[in-house]
Amino acid sequence: MKTNLQIDRIDKNVLALLLDNARISFLDIARKCNVSGAAIHQRIQKLKDKKIIKGYYCSLDPKSLGYFTCAYIGLQINLNSESSHEDVFYKIKEIPEIVECHHITGKYSLLIKVYSRNNEHLKQIIINKIQSIYEITTTETFISLEEGFTRHLPIE
Repeated sequence: MKTNLQIDRIDKNVLALLLDNARISFLDIARKCNVSGAAIHQRIQKLKDKKIIKGYYCSLDPKSLGYFTCAYIGLQINLNSESSHEDVFYKIKEIPEIVECHHITGKYSLLIKVYSRNNEHLKQIIINKIQSIYEITTTETFISLEEGFTRHLPIE
């Protein structure tokens, strides 16, 4: 799918600087891009308006917070249930250890990312919180041994 978003070299530089350090000041960006602070402010607002910039984030290390196990869990949902797919989604959203939820195609309806303190804690989350949701018929869990990398899409 081709997009008609128009971003130029300066926009790309701004995005690269923000991806490297979301706390960088507009003035520092302006200096590095050789343009005025007002121009950077306008460009960043334009990038927000186009939804290229979704927000600014603080990234936490789960292990530093005591969450040593990361798992991905595929969830099958009973499609004959009176509850809707969205009802299950909102129940899943209430579980704080679940940090991502994706509606997917294939064998599962949802794919979730879960952080737990250890394998025993993960087992309790699966049994007591996830599998207790009536509409969920099957789960399949994949424990991540180590995150190889995570990155942003290239700015082209």
